[in-house]
Amino acid sequence: MDAMEEDMKNDKTSAKDHAGEHTLKHAGEEHQEHTATDEPVEKTIELEAKIAELNDKYLRLYSEFDNYRKRTAKERIEFTLTAGQEVFKFMLPLLDDFERAIKLNESMTDIKDVKEGFSLIYTKFVNGLTQKGLTPMEAMGTVFNADLHEAITNIPAPNEKMKGHVLDVVEKGYSLNGKVIRFAKVIVGN
Repeated sequence: MDAMEEDMKNDKTSAKDHAGEHTLKHAGEEHQEHTATDEPVEKTIELEAKIAELNDKYLRLYSEFDNYRKRTAKERIEFTLTAGQEVFKFMLPLLDDFERAIKLNESMTDIKDVKEGFSLIYTKFVNGLTQKGLTPMEAMGTVFNADLHEAITNIPAPNEKMKGHVLDVVEKGYSLNGKVIRFAKVIVGN
């Protein structure tokens, strides 16, 4: 029996060793599997954090742009209102001059003084507009230029030299700081 017991013990030990190896082997595989599944989870968490960070940056940038757009629209409206205010401030003294001239004209008997008064007001007005950047266009006798002139009609030129030139100005053209704000309406010779 001793031999038999001994064989059984050896078989049990062998089975235990084999089972232990299997357990260790299985545990090692689980460890490897566990490590292998941890890497994608960590990568996913990392990518989700990156997405959240980029989304936050996007939202902040969008908010900043929206605020910028609103601020510039408000500034543009304020600028337009202020620009109009400057024009009216410029014209108020002229309005005062016209009111004084009208009042004086009621009692004036000499037409020469009335003409002189209106001429002074006109000169003051033109000088003020020139200071603000308004420039009248000199079109009479110049070559017709579609960028500056608007042809109302064509008439026969008095001589060959005047063909394609402005023969008469119906309405003066003006530019403001170099930009045409009203084209000169002209009659062109052909």
